[in-house]
Amino acid sequence: MLQRPKASEFPEYYVPYVNSVPEVDLLTLLKENLVKVTELFENISEVDAEFCYAPGKWSIKEVLGHMTDTERIMSYRLLRIGRGDQTALAGFDENDYVAGSKINRLPVKNILDDFIATRKATITLIENMPEEAWANIGFANNTEVTARAVAFIIAGHEIHHRRIINDKYIAAL
Repeated sequence: MLQRPKASEFPEYYVPYVNSVPEVDLLTLLKENLVKVTELFENISEVDAEFCYAPGKWSIKEVLGHMTDTERIMSYRLLRIGRGDQTALAGFDENDYVAGSKINRLPVKNILDDFIATRKATITLIENMPEEAWANIGFANNTEVTARAVAFIIAGHEIHHRRIINDKYIAAL
């Protein structure tokens, strides 16, 4: 079982994500949450998927696209850090990524399929990571972070946004 990272292993702004990950096996959680995300978004109509709960907020499609983009980027960071790459990795502006995706033009099923493929790739990356790689320290977005912390951030980020979808979007529909 992958050990929870210490607070010194990641920047403070990731604390809410890491803290939202329950004390369970991370791989099991990622697999179970893939099912939860799939079930959640399979039950959202095309009309509802374009809903924004407030002016200036993303649509449900945009949130799912953001979840996918972020997991893809964080998995890339996990790969690089896990392999011992010491190259500084750039940050990204999630608002620019959402705007650049033009994701509302896509059917929600396509966006969900992309998330599913990304999550499955994340799972195999974590399953095959050498044990000693989890303590590797890398540099991403101008901060130090361990491979172990990145894996927990990935899990926590999805939990965070799934909670928002349920609490702010689904509840308002």
